[in-house]
Amino acid sequence: MSRIARRFAALKAQGRGALIPYLQACDPDYDTSLALLRAMPGAGADLIEIGVPFSDPSADGPTIQLAARRGLKAGASMVRVLEMVARFREDDADTPIILMGYLNPIEAYGHARFCADAARAGVDGLIIVDMPPEEADLLDGPAVEAGLDIIRLVAPTTDDARLPMVCGSASGFIYYVSITGVTGTRTASSDELAAALPRLRAATDLPVAIGFGIRSPEQAAAAVRAADAAVVASALIATLEDSLDEEGRATPDTLPRVLAQLSDLAKAVRSAR
Repeated sequence: MSRIARRFAALKAQGRGALIPYLQACDPDYDTSLALLRAMPGAGADLIEIGVPFSDPSADGPTIQLAARRGLKAGASMVRVLEMVARFREDDADTPIILMGYLNPIEAYGHARFCADAARAGVDGLIIVDMPPEEADLLDGPAVEAGLDIIRLVAPTTDDARLPMVCGSASGFIYYVSITGVTGTRTASSDELAAALPRLRAATDLPVAIGFGIRSPEQAAAAVRAADAAVVASALIATLEDSLDEEGRATPDTLPRVLAQLSDLAKAVRSAR
């Protein structure tokens, strides 16, 4: 059983949903992002998504686009991201780590080499935003061989004919993109989430995580009442960005502010059911 499957099984036994926070690697610098990554489990993260900085993050809104730009300016690369995960694993063998990003950096790295190195570093799953199931054979073989989960995205526009194909090739969990649009731009209502989930549950036995637009503790709680996990990204990145100095550098407030927000989200998720 993978680390992701074990974590969701443990949370199900506890009768609660998962909180999945996001950070952008090397934003605003390597050391700060590593320190944030290491502190997230203690603040309430159940699984963690790490964004791989990319110059053309087409699914992301302005907040994460700027974070990716800061990460690249700070020297982010795939090698650097995997090094960060490996250093995290020195102290944490249990928290699942998911890399979220785009296909181009993986293409440049090499599919098989990337999957092997990612697994060796301690990565558990991949969310490749711009890799449709029809092209998944690029990574499916190397990912399975390396023991990595490939997490598929399902959108409100995914129709009934396509849904079984998307879910049937997934592992780890399903990422439900709760809005039509880019990250961090609006939030789906509780009614919209309640209407969407039965269709997903009929198509897969995997846990379902809701992302894109969850900004507040109340919204995170609503997400885990409807599904199995809430993903919070842009709201945390916005707090980090607001804590930086005029030169875009981390300040003494950066980690405490982000971790306090994460703790508030975690409390809401853990008391939601």
